[in-house]
Amino acid sequence: MFFRITLIVVAGVLAACSATKTSLNSGTGFSGDWAEFERLAKRNRTRVALPPFETTPQASLDAVNAAIAAADERLDAIGKIKPSEATFDNTIGALDDLAFDLSLVANRTYMLKETSENAEHRAQATEAIKQFDEWAVGLDYREDVYRVVKAYADSSPRLSGEAKRLLEQTLRDYRRAGLHLAKAERDEVEQLRKELSAATTEFRTNITNAKKELKFTGAQLEGLPESFLEQVKTGGDEYTLQANVTFHYLNVMRSAKPEATRKRISGERKRLAREKNIPLLKTVLQLRANIATKLGYKTWADYRCEVKMAGNGTTAREFLMNLKRGLEPKWQSELAQFNTLKRRETGDSNASLKMWDAFYYMNLLKKEKYSVDTEQLRVFFPYEQTLHGMFRVYERIFGLKIVAATAPYKWNNQVTLHLVYDAATGNPMGALYLDMFPREGKYNHFAMFPLISGKRLPDGTYQRPTVALICNFPTAGKDKPSLLSHDNVETLFHEFGHALHGILTQTRYTRFAGTSVPRDFVEAPSQMLENWIWDKTVLDSFAADYRDSSKKIPEAVLAKLKEAKKATIARHYRGQLSYGLVDLSLHSLTVEEARIVEPVELSNQITEAVYLKPQKNTSFVGYFGHLMGYDAGYYGYAWADSISADMATVFENAPDRYFDSAAGQRLRREIYEVGDSRDVSESIEKFLGRPRSLKPFLQDLGILDE
Repeated sequence: MFFRITLIVVAGVLAACSATKTSLNSGTGFSGDWAEFERLAKRNRTRVALPPFETTPQASLDAVNAAIAAADERLDAIGKIKPSEATFDNTIGALDDLAFDLSLVANRTYMLKETSENAEHRAQATEAIKQFDEWAVGLDYREDVYRVVKAYADSSPRLSGEAKRLLEQTLRDYRRAGLHLAKAERDEVEQLRKELSAATTEFRTNITNAKKELKFTGAQLEGLPESFLEQVKTGGDEYTLQANVTFHYLNVMRSAKPEATRKRISGERKRLAREKNIPLLKTVLQLRANIATKLGYKTWADYRCEVKMAGNGTTAREFLMNLKRGLEPKWQSELAQFNTLKRRETGDSNASLKMWDAFYYMNLLKKEKYSVDTEQLRVFFPYEQTLHGMFRVYERIFGLKIVAATAPYKWNNQVTLHLVYDAATGNPMGALYLDMFPREGKYNHFAMFPLISGKRLPDGTYQRPTVALICNFPTAGKDKPSLLSHDNVETLFHEFGHALHGILTQTRYTRFAGTSVPRDFVEAPSQMLENWIWDKTVLDSFAADYRDSSKKIPEAVLAKLKEAKKATIARHYRGQLSYGLVDLSLHSLTVEEARIVEPVELSNQITEAVYLKPQKNTSFVGYFGHLMGYDAGYYGYAWADSISADMATVFENAPDRYFDSAAGQRLRREIYEVGDSRDVSESIEKFLGRPRSLKPFLQDLGILDE
């Protein structure tokens, strides 16, 4: 998953930059010393930086207040420019500079809200973000600034490339904010957006804060690996699990033989945050429908999709429905196999697959039919070995060097810092924090958080990015390292793809940097990199039994793993489609429909029709964080999958396949470096060397014969 704090400011333009290339002195290597990294960057007319993280709750609030005050002064100055004196630099360019400076504070405050060990700091950072977001909404309604921007636009400036794109998108932002409306209507939209901003922040915070402790006996956890049970044992025959901790939940859902255990933890997870978030969700849906209508859109889905590849909600929905229909025969075939397994195991000839059974019987099918026990594969993926093995893979294909460094400040003792260099020139490319294991109060999923964006600064130097991966991989056992599942490794390769997308940017303006691409494309480059962990040559470069490094994953096991994946791929996508259609349906409501809809009832109806019947007395939409930020955008995962499958063929057909550095450099140059500085459809075609095709995706799904 990609996560980015959205600044509602008029920002950005771009023009690719090229730093002066100074090679490292022979024999010096690549330093992990931060001071040396800074000095080298300075010699190359670039700048690297680490966020000055606030260490107290009050400091976070003070930092946001100071940023707002400074921004107001700069906006006042822009608003006083005479129309005849308006230029690109003092209007559009100045707004991008402002957006960059604001993001420095907002991004690190948001991350502290999600990661600080101090509950008071998380709470204060949440309040600071609410305050910032409310203020940021108002930026779109600064009439004095808008008059100056419009005066410049009306002068018909001769622009090209990124500058032209930035001006066009800035004007589009003003239109989408309602600046064309009469003032009374505009003021109403502004107020509604401020209310919406506060509600969405509160919804996310409730998810982060939600937790549920569950105690089980050993018999109730039959089937779970001993290495996991050791981590959660809290008494003689007592085991304490957290329904909100993803790897606890998934371990039970995949391996616990007692159906009652799976049902219990599934139900508790899908009830997390519901008391607070279901009423909030109703409010959010009403606000969104109201805003969309006032801005002239049929639905919120149409409003949100306008700036994505899909273009509108109807196109996004049709894409999902076509997939649903195409997958129907395979889904029914898979469902029949799962039902057969359940009837045999339970002795009940009428038993059928339930929501809490899906992962378990999928796992059982893989074991029995394909001889794949994913738990046994963990020994090949100790965390540190896998992480550094992944580094070497990406270094090779992208021409990079990644080295460990000592972080001047860490918000948690397990956080690590890594410096990224261009291997050919030795130039610093950016910095990466890793916060990889769960703890109380921490963001509970997997995401890349941008901290410092890439941008050409007013003094002519280029600011290189700093990003963070916030993940929740299994913790180390008593006598064992953290052992990742094959799925975990897939997630690691995916999330690190987002990090590289952020770090390798070469855009001139913040607005277009790195992952600031349409939401239905942003996952594609990272989803494509998941293919690497299905390749024997790639895996052999790092995957080895931590107890005996001579032992690698056998080719036959990998082949069976691939077979098992294809054999259950309809289950995966029907689940994804249910999420996407719930999201689009909730955001395709009219104002009146949004007022009377019961989100839980509607989401349950859709989930049952597309996937499986939801568990009674549950309400997963209250814990569905993608509804805030990815609203009307969850379809983008499948949409991006269709693109990533096509993009992967470039490597599959390259001389060195997944280790092909020429293909890697093409990906870096045509996708990562350009960000959103040009239409992503153009970037995709430049990388492919041909028009896009759905054929590879449909073949992966088994809908189309290879």
